[in-house]
Amino acid sequence: DFFQLIQALDVIQGLDRIRISSIEPNLLTNEIIQFIAGSQRFAPHFHIPLQSGSDKILSLMRRRYDSRLYRDKISLIKKLMPHACIGADVIVGFPSETDEDFLDTVLFIESSNISYLHVFTYSERPNTTALRIQGKIPNRIRSERNQILTHISEKKRHAFYQSQIGSRTTVLWENEDHQGMMHGFTANYIKVKTPYNPQLVNTIEAITVSEPDQDGLTQVLRDI
Repeated sequence: DFFQLIQALDVIQGLDRIRISSIEPNLLTNEIIQFIAGSQRFAPHFHIPLQSGSDKILSLMRRRYDSRLYRDKISLIKKLMPHACIGADVIVGFPSETDEDFLDTVLFIESSNISYLHVFTYSERPNTTALRIQGKIPNRIRSERNQILTHISEKKRHAFYQSQIGSRTTVLWENEDHQGMMHGFTANYIKVKTPYNPQLVNTIEAITVSEPDQDGLTQVLRDI
């Protein structure tokens, strides 16, 4: 099973960093969270699909979890790994999503230890059950709700970055040259940059997280 898989991966020499890119909250067991908290290879970064903070909408989507289970999972993650980054997928404009349902989502996200969002606008797909649900949401409202959550995501990411200033961590440097700068991500998914140096490509370097630069997202490397 998945837990056995990550246990096997954790002992393979040469795999210095492993990141779980997406996992449903009902499949993210407490033993998986506890194992990753003690791992030297698995990154303290979880991307956990939420889709909606409204239990009514989650039920219509046929999700196998509710908002309470989701909150319990991220609470355990933050208890064991306070520095962990938690991302979430959210869909806005699902059929029959009322203003109250959307407000449930907004309030859930704002009150949760979520670090950033991937916001998706619902779009019709042939042969899906959702097409039979009454209450199609106008495209204008879908777009407005997307913009609201995107703004919340930016604030969440900035707050998470700010909370990590001064922390010691490692960054894996990537190969692209962006106007003389190179970028990488820390284990807990903070984006950092430094002047391009080909000798750093695909290496892991210890850093101290510094203040965000003017774009509010990218971290600047500080020598230690």
